[in-house]
Amino acid sequence: MKQVVVVGGSAAGLAAAETLRREGYEGTLTLIGEEPYHPYDRPPLSKQILGGQWEPDRVPLRAPADLDALGLDLRLGVAATGLDLAGRTVALADGARVPYDGLVIATGVRPRRLPGDGGERAHVLRTLDDALALRDRLGPGRRLAVVGAGFLGAEAAAVARGLGTEVTLLEPAPVPLAPAVGERVGRMLAQAHHDHGVDLRTGVAVAEVADGGVRLTDGTLVEADEVLVAIGSVPNTGWLEGSGLTLGDGLECDEYSAAAPGVYGAGDVARWHNPLFGTAMRIEHRTNATEQGMAVARNLLRPDERRPFAPVPYFWSDQYDFRIQAHGYLRGHEEVAVVEGELEERKFLAVYRSGDRVAGVLAVGMPPKAVRTWRQAVATRAAWRDAVGELLPEGA
Repeated sequence: MKQVVVVGGSAAGLAAAETLRREGYEGTLTLIGEEPYHPYDRPPLSKQILGGQWEPDRVPLRAPADLDALGLDLRLGVAATGLDLAGRTVALADGARVPYDGLVIATGVRPRRLPGDGGERAHVLRTLDDALALRDRLGPGRRLAVVGAGFLGAEAAAVARGLGTEVTLLEPAPVPLAPAVGERVGRMLAQAHHDHGVDLRTGVAVAEVADGGVRLTDGTLVEADEVLVAIGSVPNTGWLEGSGLTLGDGLECDEYSAAAPGVYGAGDVARWHNPLFGTAMRIEHRTNATEQGMAVARNLLRPDERRPFAPVPYFWSDQYDFRIQAHGYLRGHEEVAVVEGELEERKFLAVYRSGDRVAGVLAVGMPPKAVRTWRQAVATRAAWRDAVGELLPEGA
């Protein structure tokens, strides 16, 4: 193998490139990134960057000298526009065609948007430029409407309140994040917003971004100086249309994260079969991006020694004065048991069941040792009855 191309100047793309070099690959290594910046960390965008604690020079994942040491053919500020599987080339927006023997696709996601023209008052939060543009418009006397109370919207609402901004948080579901974390935990998170002065409105649907704010489907205008649309994301697979790769909710990959011979997916864009949980999943979390980037690099280099990518997914979210940490695959869970602490005190550990197995654990304000113990139960797919034991009702 003499030419490897990594499409995506992301955490996943960088992890793949670094692992290729670390594992002994000495050929041409091209890293393509649509943004003009060196690969940078995205979780701080909705936290430290938006809140003003960090400036942009804090978010690059590596110093320039470290990137130089990788010997990359670095193509920044240019998007991939097409893929020729038979010809084994990637087409770029500047007209170039980059050949490859091995390909890693790590193009991430793009934010969903709402209808309507909000002009400069309408924001999304995916890139460094997005975060800086919104940060400049927050502060005392400003009004922000956040559409969507998922983790991104909730984090941004918490940061904006900390800056003295009046915040209205709009969520179509009765309980924020209930499908992901369960209704009890979702209600706790909702109460935290109320306690910090956020005007949280659930069970409302937004029709469009309008002049002066956002308009609900019932015609109500929610007035705001700025609007953040945080209603989820779409995998960046448009450039792969017509390539012959299977596309659905992301780039469809097997248990090795392979989408085709010599072609692998990593990070937010990849939907792969995780054999640990026996299901296909696409994970939009920072830790998974790095781990999957490393895994696909090794599988690409050593096709005869490939290993399934079977992680215990992990994510965290900082909101107000507490951090949420979760291990496992919580979506689709059938039961939640709080095994330590109290929800009302925002210091607890909750365990999630799918079928007869422990599927995940979520903790707020708990010591790392307690969380590690339950993560092990997830990793070993422990039986629910054995792990939770006396917490189950008699006769269950």
